[in-house]
Amino acid sequence: MVGICRWLLLLSISLRVWSVPIDRKTNDQEAPPPQEEKGEENVDTGLYYDRYLREVIEVLETDPHFREKLQTANTEDIKNGRLSKELDLVGHHVRTRLDELKRQEVSRLRMLLKAKLDSTNMQSVQMDHVSLLKQFEHLDPHNQNTFEAKDLELLIAAATKDLENYDAERHEEFKRYEMLKEHERREYLKSLDQEKREREERRIEELREKHRQHPKVNAPGSVDQLREVWEETDGLDPQEFNPKTFFKLHDTNGDGVLDEQELEALFTKELEKVYDPKNEEDDMMEMEEERLRMREHVMKNVDLNQDRLVSLDEFLRSTEKKEFNNAKEWETLDDKKPVYTEAELQRFEAELRDKEVELSRRAETLRQEQELLRERGKALEAQKREYQQAVLEMSRQKEQQAERRPPPSGPNGELQFPQEIQKLAQDDNPVGKVPIDQNGEVQNNLPAEPPQNLPQHTS
Repeated sequence: MVGICRWLLLLSISLRVWSVPIDRKTNDQEAPPPQEEKGEENVDTGLYYDRYLREVIEVLETDPHFREKLQTANTEDIKNGRLSKELDLVGHHVRTRLDELKRQEVSRLRMLLKAKLDSTNMQSVQMDHVSLLKQFEHLDPHNQNTFEAKDLELLIAAATKDLENYDAERHEEFKRYEMLKEHERREYLKSLDQEKREREERRIEELREKHRQHPKVNAPGSVDQLREVWEETDGLDPQEFNPKTFFKLHDTNGDGVLDEQELEALFTKELEKVYDPKNEEDDMMEMEEERLRMREHVMKNVDLNQDRLVSLDEFLRSTEKKEFNNAKEWETLDDKKPVYTEAELQRFEAELRDKEVELSRRAETLRQEQELLRERGKALEAQKREYQQAVLEMSRQKEQQAERRPPPSGPNGELQFPQEIQKLAQDDNPVGKVPIDQNGEVQNNLPAEPPQNLPQHTS
């Protein structure tokens, strides 16, 4: 029985991982030592609760009792919530850590909600966190502090639903891509004159025809397709093909099942017959859509219990079917009708026109706002220059007033000097200097009249 921990992790890692070719040496050289496996925490699933899902799974796997129940439970026990009841028996430290994880997740969701309200100019609205948290289906919004059995049940249900809807979302995304490509092609042709348009149409048709010229594509999961991988990828004799050995060779992680990524890796050789990234006529987005179609085809015919995993028993049973040995050639996207109808394309183009009108309206609003800001900037710059001119004018007026002001004088009209000049005069003037008193006034110590009766000198 496949470990159900694997199934839980599949909910987290299967959503956004693109498959890669399996590269096995065909010579006898010694294989390089295996590199340390990188942690899966770096894989982006695209789920907004991706980190929370991973951390909950990791914590649950640390409890021996719960891990044992996971190993013995089947997929239905997990999906219908029966396994969630085992949460009451896990260790105290595990429950404590789960409680902490839930509080962190609730806090993160509150921040997301606040950011959303802020971006819509609803900062003043009173938030009802319980009501707002109801839009998130992966936890119980009524209990925001502890992780209970209901939280595990909701988390598994949300992840299961997202996983089941993911393929449909990928198909819808590809349809939009194809419609956009056709819309741009038509618009480009409209922009050309008749001669250039006809020449471009011929060029496009030549590329399409060139793309159609490819070797036979074997039906995925058929004996021809698997033998081709056995021979060209595994380097083994096609006459010695053994389904059980093939399964073990391509169960790359040795967990006893082929998951969706391991299956998709088997289709690389078939896809390389049709798509080459170096060719202008080959679209790599179409190649990934073709890979998805191939995987869905195999899962539909091989995955009997619909757990999105192929066990060894299911794989061996598929090799016993009549279709395994007598499969028809695989019809590629070129052999089938377009993934969209003309009506769908017209609706898509109408939506594009509406979006273009809305974008034009927003662009015009932004242009007007930018023009308004530019005018305000000019007005502020002019006001700034006026203020600077006024300050300069005031400075000149002060200087002119200082020049016209008479020198200071004492009470009797004598010149009066500042104390600095007094000190300079007292320190530096030679003998015979004009004395200046402590009030800054010139001292007049000369006698008022010349002395009388001075002796007369005779020659």
